[in-house]
Amino acid sequence: MTEATKNNQPTWPNSSLKRFGKLLGGSGFPVNEQGFSETEMEIPFFKVKDLAGPLTLTETNNYISKETATRLGATIFPESAIVFAKVGAALLLNRFRVLGCEGCLDNNMMALLLKKPHNVSFFLHLLNNSDLSSNFNQGPVPSVNTRQVGALVVTVPPPPDQERITAYLDASCAAIDAAVFAKRRQLETLDALRKTTIHAAVTRGLNSDAKMKPAGVDWLSEAPAHWTPSRIKNVAKLSPGYSGRPPANDEICTVVPMDLLAEAGTLDTTSLQTFEDVSGGLTLFEAGDVLFAKITPCMENGKGAYIESLPTRYAFGSTEFHVLRPTNAIEGKFLYYYTYNPIFRAYAAENMSGAAGQKRVGSRFLKETRLFLPPLPEQFEIIAFLTAKNTEFRTLFAQIESQVATLTAYRKSLIHECVTGQRRITEADVVRSQLSEKTGHLNREPSEKIGRFKTTGGDDRTCSANFGKALKGGGQVDPLLALKSATRRGN
Repeated sequence: MTEATKNNQPTWPNSSLKRFGKLLGGSGFPVNEQGFSETEMEIPFFKVKDLAGPLTLTETNNYISKETATRLGATIFPESAIVFAKVGAALLLNRFRVLGCEGCLDNNMMALLLKKPHNVSFFLHLLNNSDLSSNFNQGPVPSVNTRQVGALVVTVPPPPDQERITAYLDASCAAIDAAVFAKRRQLETLDALRKTTIHAAVTRGLNSDAKMKPAGVDWLSEAPAHWTPSRIKNVAKLSPGYSGRPPANDEICTVVPMDLLAEAGTLDTTSLQTFEDVSGGLTLFEAGDVLFAKITPCMENGKGAYIESLPTRYAFGSTEFHVLRPTNAIEGKFLYYYTYNPIFRAYAAENMSGAAGQKRVGSRFLKETRLFLPPLPEQFEIIAFLTAKNTEFRTLFAQIESQVATLTAYRKSLIHECVTGQRRITEADVVRSQLSEKTGHLNREPSEKIGRFKTTGGDDRTCSANFGKALKGGGQVDPLLALKSATRRGN
């Protein structure tokens, strides 16, 4: 049994939140006063959207002078005030933050000014673990007032216990956060490996000894000498029509809006409608076609797919899809991988047209895109290779994402157990947690079956080294080699 044991609930008293401090609402913030100038950089004026930031708020897009605050009748809240939303959808997110400097709040926010000697960090953990939903006014626009928040019943230990629990949680959460950060870095590295694998395979092939020739393309320097130069318009039809008879009004069709197309090349085909109910103007596609998202940021993010099968004869998708129907000269899945290639996508982004936020890859650019075609048997080999590699990548992604989910859930559970007294914290526990933070290892307790997670930079350095090693020899990447020490499975 560890020192941080889970005993019965402690005899901490239940009290209303108003006993521990003063609750004050924010102030009206006229639109013409918002923003900042060089002469009014004294006081940050926080708005609800700032609650999406870090736990400690120090910066915002709006500043005013003390003179303006006085003119507006805006309260200047002190550093360490606990702030949160009091109206609107943000209230449902249950986000509590602390001011890292003095500041004003708009009238959609509220602050708790904690009495001494209570610990601000403990109350921040406590409130982020609480649920205001039973206290606020329900309706189209939920809201809560100081009386309702003040009536929230909380279980609070004596100040010395608050200090000890906070020290334990600060160190423990820092170690967990570092582990999560390391895992996310691994996901970024894995994604880079996946993209490099696809680029190398569709532009250089699988034979590292193949003779190369200049490609003469802005985004591609060379290609295998035996590959045939061509253009997309020569091997695929853009915006094709029905391959068979048009659908009758009562024929069931598949409908795929942009949000049902994933960046990994999968799409949700469960949305079915009769043809007469399909919105006019949607983009027709069929099994065997290739989708290419043409609008920013979907294009840059890699949205596209090879349509291996459909539950219906015809499908209709977003007007922001380009549809390519391959001829006998090219395998559809090879064309998908070619147009997915992140290097090509970056080049396509440079050639988009339209206003900012609405830029698109034009039909002419896509049709005129140069490509180099391997013989059909070699296309099949490349497709098989990339299909197998993608399976490996998906497995590794799932393993790391599972570790992130486990760590995130553990962090939430740890805070809950500590602030509710289910887990008793001793001084020895505090020392142990601080050592864990310094060494970058999460200690495995008998009751915490989450495994041991490294949080130092060693894994990332090893991963980068293996990344470079894996890229040698024709540009082929073995993700299992490149991530052999960067992906350590937890239980």
